[in-house]
Amino acid sequence: MNNSLKSVSIIMPTFNEAGNVSDLILESVAHIRRFGVTEVEVIVVDDDSPDQTWKIATETCCADAELKVIRRMDNHGLTASLNEGIAAAKNEIIIWFDCDFSQPPEKIPQMLYMITEGFDVVVNSRYVLGGGEARTGKGGALQLYLSRRLNGVLRLLLDDTFFDYTSGFVAVRREVFSKMKLRGDYGEYFIDFIYRVLRDTAYKVCELPYIMKPRRSGESKTGSNLFQFIKRGRKYLMTIIRLRLHL
Repeated sequence: MNNSLKSVSIIMPTFNEAGNVSDLILESVAHIRRFGVTEVEVIVVDDDSPDQTWKIATETCCADAELKVIRRMDNHGLTASLNEGIAAAKNEIIIWFDCDFSQPPEKIPQMLYMITEGFDVVVNSRYVLGGGEARTGKGGALQLYLSRRLNGVLRLLLDDTFFDYTSGFVAVRREVFSKMKLRGDYGEYFIDFIYRVLRDTAYKVCELPYIMKPRRSGESKTGSNLFQFIKRGRKYLMTIIRLRLHL
C-alpha cells in the first residue's frame, strides 16, 4: 500500500501480561509493516510485573521492528508508563492500546490510513456506528453497562461530537505532545487528553469503529465489582469537573 507514513512507534504499557506480550508485539508489527511503514519501534513499558512480562518482552525476537523494554521499578501507573514511553519514542506517529488483545492489533491500519488523510489524532471507538463490545468473564456485563452509561454522561457534559471518551486505542502525531502531556490516573487520563485535543482547533480528530474483544489471557485491571467501579468513577467525576472549569 502506498502511503506517506515512514515511521511508527508502538507504546505497550504492561503489568502481568506474560501470556500476551510476545504475540502482541509480533502481530502489531506485522499489521503495521503490511500497511507499508518501513520504520517501526515497539516500546514495552512494564511496571516490574511479578509474572516477568518485561523478561518475556526482552526475549521476544522481532526482526521487523526495533524493540525497547523499559522496566519501571517505581512510580507505577498507566499514565506514568505512557508518558515514559512517549518520551522514549522517536518516530512520527505514536500508537498505544491495551496489551491484552481486547483492542485488536488488526485495527491499527485503519487508524494509520486516517493519519495519512490529514488527521492528527485517530481513535478506535466502541461507540460509533459499527463499533461495539464483546467483553465476557467476571464483571464483563457490568463493565459494559457502566462504560456505556459513563460515556453517555461524558458526551452530555463535555463534547457531544465525540463518543468513546474511555477508548485508549489511539494513533497520534508526535507534535501533538509538544502541547499535550498526558495527565491523570488510569482511564481518566484519556478523558482529559482527548477533551483538550478537541478544544484545540489546531488538531483534526476522528473516530473509527472497532469491536472490543475479551482479553486473550490474564485478568482485567479495570475491576470486576460495583465497589471498584464506583471508586474509579469518583476520579472520572473529578476529571470532568476540572475540564469544565478549564483547569
